[in-house]
Amino acid sequence: MGAYADAHRRSLSDPDGFWLDAARGIEWDRAPERALADSGRWFADGVLNTCFNALDRHVRDGHGARTAVIWDSAMAGGAMAGEQLSWSYQEMLDRVARFAGALRSRGVGKGDRVIIYLPMVPEALVAMLACARIGAVHSVVFGGFAPKELAARIDDAQPAVIVAASCGLEPNRVVEYKPIVDEALRMSEHRPAGGVVMLQRPQSPAELGPDDVDWDELVATAEPADCVPVAATDPLYVLYTSGTTGRPKGVVRDNGGHAVALHWSMGAIYDIGPGDVFWTASDVGWVVGHTYIVYAPLLAGATTVVYEGKPVGTPDAGAFWRVISEHRVKALFTAPTAFRAIKRVDPEARELDRYDVSSLQTLFLAGERLDPETYQWAVDRLRIPVIDHWWQTETGWPICANLRGLEPMPVKPGSPTVPVPGFDVRVLDQSGQQAPAGTEGAICIKQPLPPGMLPTLWNDDARFHESYMSRYPGYYRTGDSGYIDEDGYVFVMGRTDDVINVAGHRLSTGSIEAVLAGHPAVAECAVIGVHDPLKGQVPRGFVVLKSGVEIDDETLRAELVAAVREQIGPVAAFRDVDVVDGLPKTRSGKILRKSMREIADTGDAKVPSTIEDPAVLDGLRGALRGRRE
Repeated sequence: MGAYADAHRRSLSDPDGFWLDAARGIEWDRAPERALADSGRWFADGVLNTCFNALDRHVRDGHGARTAVIWDSAMAGGAMAGEQLSWSYQEMLDRVARFAGALRSRGVGKGDRVIIYLPMVPEALVAMLACARIGAVHSVVFGGFAPKELAARIDDAQPAVIVAASCGLEPNRVVEYKPIVDEALRMSEHRPAGGVVMLQRPQSPAELGPDDVDWDELVATAEPADCVPVAATDPLYVLYTSGTTGRPKGVVRDNGGHAVALHWSMGAIYDIGPGDVFWTASDVGWVVGHTYIVYAPLLAGATTVVYEGKPVGTPDAGAFWRVISEHRVKALFTAPTAFRAIKRVDPEARELDRYDVSSLQTLFLAGERLDPETYQWAVDRLRIPVIDHWWQTETGWPICANLRGLEPMPVKPGSPTVPVPGFDVRVLDQSGQQAPAGTEGAICIKQPLPPGMLPTLWNDDARFHESYMSRYPGYYRTGDSGYIDEDGYVFVMGRTDDVINVAGHRLSTGSIEAVLAGHPAVAECAVIGVHDPLKGQVPRGFVVLKSGVEIDDETLRAELVAAVREQIGPVAAFRDVDVVDGLPKTRSGKILRKSMREIADTGDAKVPSTIEDPAVLDGLRGALRGRRE
C-alpha cells in the first residue's frame, strides 16, 4: 500500500496541502487560499461555477467536438427497438446555456430551488447543469415516487419552478408523470411561481394546464445564460433521502468541495480520464446518478452514458453487454442487484458471447452489500477486476474503495477494501471507544469530514447534528455496522437503523409503516427489511388488527400493498404483509425490530431481557418460516 498509504496518511495529517493540490484540477474564479476553514467548511474563500468546470472549460480548451453524453434508451424506439443519440461538449454547452436562460425567463435566479422530475433522458443532465450555471439549487426527485413523496419535497424545497416530463418508460408500459405532478401540487402548500416546465415525450404528450409551459417552446425564445460565479460553500443541490421518522432529509451538497472531490475521484478511484467512456447504470434521481452520471464524468472531460432501460427484459439479459460493446465502455458502475438479475435469467452468461466487451476494464459495484456468489459470478464471466465500494447519499462519493487509478489492491470478497483518502474511518463500540481489529461495531468517520460530504441538511441544522453527529461526539455516524480487519480492510455488515436498502434505493420503514397504519382495520404495524436474493433487501410488513374488525387476510394484504404502491411508489417493492396477533415489544413499548430482522434472516433470535411477552415471537417465527420455506 505504498501510493495509497502515502495519500491517505497525508490527507489526514495535512488536509490543507492535500486538498489544495486536488483543487488545482478545478478552475476557480477566485482560487481558495485555504482548504479547510475554521468553520469546518471546505474552500470557504473560493469562488467558482460547477457548470463552467463541467462544460465551458473543455470547449474553451479545444475539446468541444469530444462526446460528452451518449443516451441509449432500450425502450424509447417502440417495441424495444431502442433509440440513441450523442451530444458533444459543444452541443451540450449550447443546450445547457439555452435552458439556463429559459429558467431565468421563468424567474429563477441564484439561490432559488428547482425541482426536477425527469426520467433517464439527456434533458435531465441539461436541467441539472443549467441550474448550476445560474447558481440555482436543483433537487431531483426520482420518477418512481408517488405524489405524496413529491409533495413533501415541494413543500420542503419551496421551488421557484418544477421541471418535469410528460411520461417515463418502463418495460411494456408508459408511466404518466403529468398526473403525478398535478396531484402533488394539489397536495402541497407551496406553489412554484414559475410554474411547471414540461418536457413532452412522444410516447405520451401531456395536456398542459395554465401554469405549465412546453420545454421546446420555452427554449426556442430563450437567450443563452452565462455562468454565475458562486461561493464554494453555496449549495449546488439538495437531494432528499429517507429518514427513520419517515420525513425526508434534504442532503445539501456545496459547489466547491463537491467539484474537487469528484474530479479527484474519477482518476484516483475509477481510473477514468478525458475521452474515456464511463457508464453508471443508475438513475439521476439517486446520489449515484448525480455524482457519476452527471457531474464527475463531465468534470473529468470523459464521456458519460445515460441508459434508459433495465439489465434484463429490455429486451433480454444481454442488454448491459450490448451497451458496453456498442459504446466501448471502459468502466461500468452499477448495483449488485443488476448482476443478480442477469445471473438469474442467464446463469451461464450465454448472452455475453454475442458481444465484444473487450473495452471493459473494470466493473464497480455499490449501493448495497456485494454477496460473494454474485462477486464470483461476475469475476468468472468477465475476467476483469470486480470492485466493491461503499458510500452513502450523505457522503456524495465513496467512503471506502479499491483505488484503481492510485494503487490497485488485492480484493477481499465481502469488503469494499480501504478508506478513501480524506475519510478517517473508525469502528466504535457502544461506549464510543475504538473497537479492536476484527470486532464489529458502529462504523463512523472522524471529523473533519472530507470535501464533498454534506455540510448540513436543508433548513435543518439541528436534525443534521442529531442524526449524524450527536451519538459519537467528534464523529459522523454512518448508521452502518461492521469491522476493520488487521490489514485495514473495512467490512460493512448492515444498517443499524430502520432504513432499508431495496436494490440500492434507501427507503424508510417508518414511511411504509405510516401507510399501513392508515388502513382502518390496522391497529398497529411494523416493517422490517428482509434478505432478498435479487434486490438485497425488501420490506416485509406485520399488522395487528383492531379488535372486532373482520376482514379477509388476502383482501387486507391486497389493499395494503396497493396503498404502499400508491403513496410510496413501486420502487418500495412491497408485496409481503402478514396479520399477526401481536408485535414483540419492550416493556416500555418499543417494537423489537432487531429481533424481528434476526428471525427473518436466520429463523431465530435472541430474546431480549426487556421483552414484554416472549410468546409473541412464536407467531412471527411461524409467519416467517413459511416465507423461508
